[in-house]
Amino acid sequence: MPNFAELKVSFQDRAETIGILGENDEYLRVLNDSFACRILGRDTNLSINGEEGEVNAAMQVIEALLLLYRQGTKLTMHEVRYSIKLVKAGQSNELKSLFTDILIVTSRGKCVRPKTIGQKIYVDAIRRHSITFGLGPAGTGKTYLAVVMAVMALRNHEVDKLILTRPAVEAGERLGFLPGDLQEKIDPYLRPLYDALQDILGLETYQKMLTRNIIEIAPLAYMRGRTLERAFVILDEAQNTTPRQMKMFLTRLGFGSKMVVNGDLSQIDLPRGGGSGLTQATKILDGLEGISVIQFDDRDVIRHDVVARIIRAYDAYEATHTEHKNNEKDNKN
Repeated sequence: MPNFAELKVSFQDRAETIGILGENDEYLRVLNDSFACRILGRDTNLSINGEEGEVNAAMQVIEALLLLYRQGTKLTMHEVRYSIKLVKAGQSNELKSLFTDILIVTSRGKCVRPKTIGQKIYVDAIRRHSITFGLGPAGTGKTYLAVVMAVMALRNHEVDKLILTRPAVEAGERLGFLPGDLQEKIDPYLRPLYDALQDILGLETYQKMLTRNIIEIAPLAYMRGRTLERAFVILDEAQNTTPRQMKMFLTRLGFGSKMVVNGDLSQIDLPRGGGSGLTQATKILDGLEGISVIQFDDRDVIRHDVVARIIRAYDAYEATHTEHKNNEKDNKN
């Protein structure tokens, strides 16, 4: 016979109740659908009744969400579903370490922390290694977290400046065809990095640091011939580097510096026949001391739920398409 249990939770006020259970109890409904027990909310009280194992599991999720909420995080469906997923997978300890790792508080008072295990692994890799490669689809937080870690390193006086760069290759465009001076030409390519810095630092602080050259934003070609010392360097959209560009960039690393190289190998915009420097570098360098290669997947997507489903659908299509082409080659041979 299974053991039955009942656990109760008292929230501090009505605002906390709504924060944990969701507007119109939307999070409460997901919790009830996810666990084989009865979870009831009334006023500022919550009761969980049912088989002991299910009750304890549901309670672990509630406790994790309470911890997040009381740290100042505005809960979304992502936190609720991800907490349920980890608890059901027996990863409640990882859930606690994930939710307690506050990286920085933005200019608007928002606490920034890893939101998935993949993000936590990525952040820890940046802490421990001189060069970190972040590979994965859009929406996994690669760029934003890299900028967060760069600002943290600057605030902790681990580095003296931040350098942000990106190859200027987008669907066949080149800088020479764009209007304006150099800054105006590269602005569209670096907009995600600008947006992340302004969100974290605030517009006024960001502009001051840019004026004082503490933050440097430049095309990848401007890295040639330099040695970057006591700098935190971020190369974004690195799938669009050539092998020669990638080697040039990586060998700029100087004493007291860190590099983060991010890219999505499914979004290569290089001309046909040109290999990606990111693809080559991760094959050659993975496993070398001081270098880490982190692979994100659809489970780390923190945009709308449908984005993760889109990524999975495309991955499945491409896998089937590749297999079909390989079979056609075999039949011809």
